[in-house]
Amino acid sequence: MKDTKEILRIVGIILLGLFVLVVGVPLVFAAAGIVISTVATVAVLLIKVAVTLAVIYLVLAGVRAVLK
Repeated sequence: MKDTKEILRIVGIILLGLFVLVVGVPLVFAAAGIVISTVATVAVLLIKVAVTLAVIYLVLAGVRAVLK
């Protein structure tokens, strides 16, 4: 069980790093005035996916807490 938590933690850190990279780079370019529409569109899509996953996770955590 402890190994599973560690693996999930590492996977989460890697996914967070990828998310910051994919979302942060286009935002920096946009702030600098360089517009890359395809990359910016992908970044916005990833933000929407991340928010959706966060909401689903919070709902599942809430259901789990209620059932416990």
